[in-house]
Amino acid sequence: MVPVEGDPIDGGTVLISEGRIIAVGPDADVDVPEDAEVVDAAGSWVLPGFVESHGHLGVCEEAEGWAGEDTNEMTDPNGARLRALDAINPADLAFADALSGGVTTVVIKPGSGNPIGGQTVAVKCWGRTVDEMLLREPVSVKSALGENPKRVYGNKDKTPSTRQGVAAIIRDAFTKAQDYKAKREHAAAENKPFDRDPTLEVLVRVLDGELPWCQHTHRADDIATAMRLAEEFGYRLVINHGTEAHLLADLIAERGHPVIIGPLFTSRSKVELRHRSLRNPGILARAGVDLAIMTDHPVVPIHFLVHQATLAVKEGLDSETALKAITSNPARIMGLDDRVGALKPGLDADIVLWSDDPLNVMSRALRVWIGGREVYTYDEHTGEGVTANPYHRDR
Repeated sequence: MVPVEGDPIDGGTVLISEGRIIAVGPDADVDVPEDAEVVDAAGSWVLPGFVESHGHLGVCEEAEGWAGEDTNEMTDPNGARLRALDAINPADLAFADALSGGVTTVVIKPGSGNPIGGQTVAVKCWGRTVDEMLLREPVSVKSALGENPKRVYGNKDKTPSTRQGVAAIIRDAFTKAQDYKAKREHAAAENKPFDRDPTLEVLVRVLDGELPWCQHTHRADDIATAMRLAEEFGYRLVINHGTEAHLLADLIAERGHPVIIGPLFTSRSKVELRHRSLRNPGILARAGVDLAIMTDHPVVPIHFLVHQATLAVKEGLDSETALKAITSNPARIMGLDDRVGALKPGLDADIVLWSDDPLNVMSRALRVWIGGREVYTYDEHTGEGVTANPYHRDR
């Protein structure tokens, strides 16, 4: 058993009740009630469910084409009021794929077509409705620097069409949010009515430190701009993608900005990906950067999250950090570590039984539990995985 936050246990027991973990430890140290249902995991590896910290499951549906594409609302450069929650289809095939790869929690984000894309949401990977799957909302606000927003709006002959324009949109938005906050506080002090603005309300929460700012940024110059803006307005920056973050690893570590890196095994399909490398996670970790690994699903299929960690280990990332980069690190970075990311008392009983070390590419997720309910089983006789039907509640 690998609790992740704690030493591995050879011959361990996880005791769960009412969807939560209540005890973890060596078999001899855990008092199992006589009437408990026992799952024999002898010869297997037991780990917490993996946490995908940047994906587009349910908003960019697989095999649906235009009808399932709800990732970007590219009609307003400032989409802070938009919520990924409102566009998620739980029937997306990707959620079943996630379970087959041991992923039980996903932070779903709007796309990178706008300088300010909208609010992100954390969900579990099984359920009838997104409300039933909901872990926390909002989790952060998504923003984008670099070529995506400048291409989208440049093609429309609208601002922003350059990196200058993208940064200006973000800076203008936060300046308005600062003014809005001051006016709101004055109105409250004077007991006067105040017209709320849903866009600026969200940005004030960022300024107040309630919500981190998840910044899509690949190139080193854009990463520097992200850090400059964060310093100017004082918000909590989380660097997303960070393709060239290794070039600024010392500065990023010094300023304490986490990096959610990935996707890691795509082609170099655009200029911003020129320095994409599986060596980069190891470079960042050795520099002391707080690191998570992500797929950006569907760019890399969600069930390949663990394979990215494995290949990063092959290229220099230590295995302990690799496992943390898909469990406890993303949970902590996204403010979810009170619920998921490790096997320890008080956390949700999101547990995966593996045939072997999950960093071994030949290993499989054999059984998956979310909140103590078994939702996925691999049938070794047919070679197929079976996902529990969320509409049949008796399982």
